Amino acid sequence: MRKVLFALMMCIAVNVGAQTEVPLWPDGLPNSNGLADSEQQPILTVYKSAQANSPTIIICPGGGYSHLAMNHEGHDMAAWFNAQGITYIILKYRMPNGNYEVPLSDAEQAIRIARKNAEAWNINPNKVGIMGASAGGHLASTLATHYSSKETRPDFQILMYPVITMDKGYTHQGSRNNLLGENPTEELVKKFSNELQVTPETPKAFIIFSSNDGAVPVANGVNYYMALVKNNVSAAFHTYPIGGHGWGFRDNFIYKRQWTGELEKWLREEIIN
Repeated sequence: MRKVLFALMMCIAVNVGAQTEVPLWPDGLPNSNGLADSEQQPILTVYKSAQANSPTIIICPGGGYSHLAMNHEGHDMAAWFNAQGITYIILKYRMPNGNYEVPLSDAEQAIRIARKNAEAWNINPNKVGIMGASAGGHLASTLATHYSSKETRPDFQILMYPVITMDKGYTHQGSRNNLLGENPTEELVKKFSNELQVTPETPKAFIIFSSNDGAVPVANGVNYYMALVKNNVSAAFHTYPIGGHGWGFRDNFIYKRQWTGELEKWLREEIIN
């Protein structure tokens, strides 16, 4: 038994270590958030799957559009997704600092790079999805509803307790302020309230929430799900009675086994097969 456990641990270590970092904009940034800090340089961290022609998930960690929760909403999930036969890419995107164009441009570029490297990374360019948690879920759903071309349209979206709306009645105020500023126009509020931007061309979705989320009201997920259904977009919505906000891949979330099991099943039925 000890030998089996040791071999399993070594396998996981190899998977987690097998990563490649790719600069998002090697030829220069297309826009500015006014922040010169080197930490603001966007990077993709690629955990390649051993499976040929694998699906790919690009994750946008949360952090209220002010910072990034790179571990429990990023790196900690790499081995799990690789075990499903999925190439897993973490997007270290730039903070908007009031320039709402910045994060979306980074997310679109991430999709471009993944598809451009499909052969080199041994991935299926027609199965590239976007995933996000909290404010990262807002960015993921923004890409899913605001993509500028077929080239940058994700094939599916996975949203963990996402900020969806900019309606101050039930948004996450910090995310709204950091993305749009403290006094955005009604036009901007509507544009980035993604429940209002769903169309029949919006990609299929998997959404998870805790009902007692005190930071991002579950209505964000409910209203987005209803908009998807109204537009005949395939969608799965799961909510758990307790858990609050920001659990990511942490073991102390008591419904971790449930949400990972539901996601694994959805991926196998909707994406992998």
